[in-house]
Amino acid sequence: MPDTTRSRASSVRPSLDRLGALVTLCVVLALWLAPFVSVRANRIVAGQPLTAIEALPVSAAAALWAVVLIVAAVALLVRSPWVRLITSVGGLLSLSVTVGFAASVLTPAGDSFARVSPASGFWFLTLGMALLAADSVTRLNFTPGLRLAALTLAALALWLVIASGTWDDLSLMKEYASRSDSFGGAVRQHLILALGSLAGAVITGVPLGILCHRLPALRALTLPALNVIQTIPSIALFGILMVPLGFLAATVPLAYAMGVRGIGTAPAVIALFLYSLLPIVANTAVGLAQVSPSVVDAARGMGMSRWQRLFAIEIPLALPVVLAGIRIVLVQNLGLAAVAALIGGGGLGTFIFQGIGQTAIDLVLLGALPIVLMAFVAAIVLDAMVDLAGGARA
Repeated sequence: MPDTTRSRASSVRPSLDRLGALVTLCVVLALWLAPFVSVRANRIVAGQPLTAIEALPVSAAAALWAVVLIVAAVALLVRSPWVRLITSVGGLLSLSVTVGFAASVLTPAGDSFARVSPASGFWFLTLGMALLAADSVTRLNFTPGLRLAALTLAALALWLVIASGTWDDLSLMKEYASRSDSFGGAVRQHLILALGSLAGAVITGVPLGILCHRLPALRALTLPALNVIQTIPSIALFGILMVPLGFLAATVPLAYAMGVRGIGTAPAVIALFLYSLLPIVANTAVGLAQVSPSVVDAARGMGMSRWQRLFAIEIPLALPVVLAGIRIVLVQNLGLAAVAALIGGGGLGTFIFQGIGQTAIDLVLLGALPIVLMAFVAAIVLDAMVDLAGGARA
């Protein structure tokens, strides 16, 4: 037993050392060489990159350097996951406050046109500290409840930073301020596209997966067809659906009255629904196939009917695999829903494509960052649900 423990410890230490070296290199080089912020006279002109020393007062720059060096030292020298987690979270909070302070210092008083944006150095620092935090959480092996609690605390911290006005002078928040009246509607539409298509796929895909499990011939026909749909590029599928839906709206008054159009929400939801079917159908069939035949035989011996066995035994045991498929679909749909803006589907993709057209990177980020955050939250929540379902099964 001691030899096994020693071998496990020796296998973990090199991995920790490599991660520590990577984080140390990332944060130190980012602060020393890469620009911390970019200053522009207005939202579309090229910016002037500034390092942390150039952008901040001496005391603030020294404090940031101290925080970065502490995080780097802990990443390289300390192996305790709790110490690494606390240090990395503290570093991320310090970094978020510092970049807001830099924007306040560099924005001329009364100038509503000037823009200050986080530059590559800030993003590399954030990446390095986030890697350290994520690795620490993984090694601590949090329970599903603790992961959800940590997610709640992170969301609360983000809200406090935004509500405090720390980031008000950042270009991203100025873009939000000028579009605050439409931002909430874009988020709601984005969620409608992603969750609506997911709900339809679950309602259709789970029964279809059950049938594929029961009927191998149907499975041999269905899964390859759904695989073909997955290979079609998203914008191409949206375009393909525009023609039949437009014809349907023009010839069937009821369809038009229900909101079916060649452009807009209808083709976007249908396309996302089609993309969602394969993971849900396949995972349902695989999850049911993994149920032990002896368990099913025992239920049959107890006199349970086929439907009773399905709903009381097989589906509960297959639920973790089904939830894993739903997790894949939800994260996928949150990203793909951005493309719906190109066909009038709305959502956060509207800001992304407006920003691309105007060469305004902060407007692109205003659409992209919420999508990333929503996908991140969805992944954590559904991972916790998968673990809870697996624990209940055990």
